[in-house]
Formats: sequence, structure tokens, C-alpha cells
Amino acid sequence: MTDATRTDTDQPKPPSGFTESANAAARISFDDPGDRDRATRGLIAQIEDGRVMLGDNVVFDVARHDFVARSEDNPTSVHPGLWRQARLNVNHGLFEVADGVWQVRGYDLANITFLAGTDGWLIIDPLTNAPAAAAALALANRTLGERPVRSIIYTHSHTDHFGGVLGVTSREAVEAGEVEIVAPEGFLREVVNEFVIAGPIMGRRAAYQFGPLLPPGPRGHVDCGLGSAMGLARSDLIAPTIDITHTGQELTLNGIRVEFQMTPDAEAPAEMNFFFPDIGPVGGTGNGDGSAQGLLCMAENCTHTLHNLYPIRGAQTRDALSWSKYIQEALLLWGDRSHTVFASHHWPRFGNDDGRRFLTMQRDVYRWLHDQTMRLANHGHVPTEISAELRLPAEFDESHVRGYYGTVSHNVRSVYNRYLGWYDGNPAHLDPLPPVDAGRNYVEFMGGADAVLSRARQSFEEGDYRWVAEVVNHVVFADPGNTEARRLQADALEQLGYQSESATWRNAYLMGAKELREGSPQRGRVPTRDMAAAMTAEQIFDVIGVRFNPAAHRGGEALINVHFTDLDEDHLLGIGRSAIHHSPGVRSDDAATSVSLTRAVLVRALEDQAALDGATVSGDRQLVIDLLSGLDVFTAVAIIEP
Repeated sequence: MTDATRTDTDQPKPPSGFTESANAAARISFDDPGDRDRATRGLIAQIEDGRVMLGDNVVFDVARHDFVARSEDNPTSVHPGLWRQARLNVNHGLFEVADGVWQVRGYDLANITFLAGTDGWLIIDPLTNAPAAAAALALANRTLGERPVRSIIYTHSHTDHFGGVLGVTSREAVEAGEVEIVAPEGFLREVVNEFVIAGPIMGRRAAYQFGPLLPPGPRGHVDCGLGSAMGLARSDLIAPTIDITHTGQELTLNGIRVEFQMTPDAEAPAEMNFFFPDIGPVGGTGNGDGSAQGLLCMAENCTHTLHNLYPIRGAQTRDALSWSKYIQEALLLWGDRSHTVFASHHWPRFGNDDGRRFLTMQRDVYRWLHDQTMRLANHGHVPTEISAELRLPAEFDESHVRGYYGTVSHNVRSVYNRYLGWYDGNPAHLDPLPPVDAGRNYVEFMGGADAVLSRARQSFEEGDYRWVAEVVNHVVFADPGNTEARRLQADALEQLGYQSESATWRNAYLMGAKELREGSPQRGRVPTRDMAAAMTAEQIFDVIGVRFNPAAHRGGEALINVHFTDLDEDHLLGIGRSAIHHSPGVRSDDAATSVSLTRAVLVRALEDQAALDGATVSGDRQLVIDLLSGLDVFTAVAIIEP
């Protein structure tokens, strides 16, 4: 849809009477007033204007969500549960958590935690981007006294927990051994799998999950569930220098003792919880006063929401059963010794009793999701039936396990998928038509687009927005130029967004409505995250394989010797049978070409063949050029239309 065809009917609409009634009915007694105290407790300083900048560009601005902070009244276009969560997430600043421990919250989706060690900072999770991390470090140094950064812990393999590392240290400092970086085993592999190999499409879908392009406001972006919003700057990566490989492993980092628990395939494929046995509560007197004397970090395995077993941006399906068991294991390891429990999102729980209640509720909700989904699956129910039947039981109807981020609906489908996959067993669903073909057939069977839209408008007037969104989607895919269909589906998605307690569902619905009205983004090249410097050679070849288009390759079957001068490693790259293959530590006398270069040169050459000038090539140079020129370039794909 072009600007010339856009009218006032393409602007956000007010909530309908059905939406207002649905949100009014959701005003149930689920509030925990203690969260308001926890979310503000220990505030000692704030970034003065609430802005994170990168040159002249605003990366994050708390003022964009002032409408949430200022208003006590719940807008009728926002689910009251989500409004409550948003009002908690807008609290921002530097907060004291424990003796010698502080968090900066509210300037990024995640939290960054600072621990004062013997001669500098131990940092946990340096946020999504360097400007946010640098602003947080500056706030901590300005308020608490300047300290050098000596140690960094990545809790897990999601970008909001490592992407800002260059804001608190440098590659040179890490390579010189001045700064150590600790992460769970498998961290680098999972980062590359998720954010490089699947990065282009996942990044596009993340715009729907987090809604960074939605204008803030009661009819637009309100919250992200885990925090107010995401900062708009690129993510970077420095590879870990120390791997945590097993539960029970202990380290002393900058004079601070840490005990670790591995939790793979819970909230992330590579993740860990950990415990600081010697850190006392705020104002505490250290060990020996008779109270619990340890500080527990639950990474992102326990936050103040029902989390995702599958994020709608796309990712590997998580293991609800293991997730629950890891929380139980953490309780057994450290539950009696923890005076404070904190995570890399939201606010801490203070006091042993409060922390244990928090952990046990989280433990039980993931076990309930797993067990009840599979109970119904074994009765023959399919995912859509299970998601329609299961509702959060009354005993879980407390604030911190409600679906502000994940939902029962898509989580139960994720449990089913982990065990049984995408196929529900019905042969009619074994080989369905693709969306465009199906859309055309549905529209024809239903009497044409005008007939479908006439019936759909009637359903809209009856408040049946889920059905309108589903049926009109066929018209849009049959004819994406049908303006009336686009507008009607947008109106239906918008009302569904207003009714969603989950921030990610709201953002996805409203992004769909926005793009139906305004058009999908121009299909420019998808920007890549600057992670290549941390990748292994094998991972770079994996990326080449994902971009390799057999139809565009003109070089035929061949072998290429590759020597990485920065790693002093040999690799053999093979091309044949419409695929590549790779052998580390191998050189072949039968190779048609031999290339000597650094990882950085190869990564640049994947984007611009001129970078090959920085390599030494012997043999068939054209073969390398043909390989590089035939690699696919990924662009911003359409989601809500063909």
C-alpha cells in the first residue's frame, strides 16, 4: 500500500465495545502490591534525562513510555494485566540489590548487574547493545566510584545478555587477559545457530515480537513483557574465555566466589544459574548472623512472568520438564541459603521466604504446562484443542506467572511440538497447500472475495475477531492488493492486540495491522550482527552453507584449501551435489584452489568480493569468486502477505 492510497481508515482505531468489555472483565484480583515495592526498592540514581545515545541517535528513551508512568487509569485499549506489568517495567535507574551488588534496570530490555570485587567490577549480562551498557557502566561509576571491569558473566545465549559487551570492555582487553568472560558450555554454538544461521528471518520476526517500530501509546507499543522496550542499536560479541561445564563447578572471579548450575534447554539452549555464598543482604553483617547469607541469580529461568517455551520470533523449543526440574534443583542447592533472588529481567525478591515462594511458583507452573499438555495429547487432543482447553489454574493466578510474555496458549503447543513435532497425525494436514494456493482455493470455494468480506464484516460486527483474522488472511494471500481485505484484517488484528495480556502477542497483532495498512518494509539487505570476530572457522563455513544457492553456483564440484592465518588452522571446503562440506585440520593436494586469509577477511568477502584483495589465492581464483558471487543475499521478507 502506498502513501497515495492511505487514508484515515488506515490509522489505529479505538477499542470496540467487545474489546472494552473483554478488558473490563479481565480486571480480576491478580495484583501483588509487593511488586510495586520490589520494583522500586533500592533506587539510588538515574540517568539524568533517561536517554541512551549513540552519537546523535537515540538508542533508548524512557520518555517514550511516560504515558505509562504518568497514568493511573488503565486505557481500555490495553489489557489490565499488561498495563500493570508495563507500570512496573518503567521503573528505571541504579538499584542496590545486596551488599556490594547493584543493578541498572529500565534502559534496555534486560538488566545489567554490577558486583564490586577486590580490584574492579564483576558484570553480569552487559545488555543488548554497547551504548546501553556503556551508559549503565557510566552511571554505576559516577554514583558508586569508578572501578575497572575485570570479569563478565554471560548467563545465556540471547543477545540482550551479551550484545552490549563492547560497551564495558574491548576485544583487546579480553585478548590481553585483563578481562575474563564466563559463559555456559555451548554458548558460542547456540549464539551462532540462533542469531547468525537463523538470524535474518529471526530478526524480521523479532520486530513483530518486540514491536520496536510501533509508536508508543495506548493504541500502540506499551511494553515488551520482560521490560519496557528494546534499544535500537546493533549487538556485538566477544567469545567467552572460561566455559562452565557442570553443575557444582566453582570459580573465584575478582575475589568473589561463585557456584554454578547448568540449565541447558530451559529458557535458552545454553544457560546457567549461579550463587554467591559470601554476599550478604543490604546492610547485612556478613556470615554468622543467623540469617540466609547467599545471593542467587536465576539468569532468565525465573522472571516475573510466564515465560516462553517457544518465542514467536522463532527459536528451538524449550524443555518445560527440565526447566521445572532445574528450578527444583536450585531450591535444593541454595534455597535455604538465599537471602535475595534476582534475575536478568525485572526486580529481585528480598528475603528467604519471599524468594522460595517465587521459585516454587515458577517451578510448578512449568511442570503443570508440561504434564497437562502431554496428558491431553495422550488422550488424542491436538495442539489447538489443548491450547483452547487449558487455562491457568486459580492457584497460579498470581502476578508473576501470568502471561505477560509467554502464554499458556502457545506454550502448550510448544510442549506438544517438542515431543510430537509439527504434524498432528491427521493425514489431511500432512502435505497442506502453501498459503497463496490455499488462499485462492478458499476464496473461490467461498464464492469469491466479495462474499468472503461480506461475511467477515458481519463476524467483525459480532466481535469474532479471531475468525475474521483467519478467514480474511486467505483473501490477502490470494490477492495482496485487495485494500478492503487488508483493512478489515488489520482492524481485526488490532482489536486482538488490544485484548492481549501478553506483550508479545499485542506487539505481533499490532505490527501485522500496521504492515497491512502501510505495506511491508522495502526488501533491503538484512543487516548482520557483528559477531564474526567471535565465531570459529567451522561456524563461518556453516554460514556459507546456509547462503549457498546451488542454482547460482557456476564452478561445479571442487575442493578449496583454506588457511586462516589468525588461527593458524587449515580447513578443506568442498562443493558438490548441491551442497558444501567441510573438514577441519585438512589440506588436499587435489584442491583446485588454496586461499590464505584471516577470519575477518573471509567474513568481509562474504559481503564484498573486493575484500579478497586481502587474501593470498593460488590456483583457480575464479572458483572462489564464483562461490562468493553465488551466495544468497537475505532481504527483509514479508510476513503478513505473500
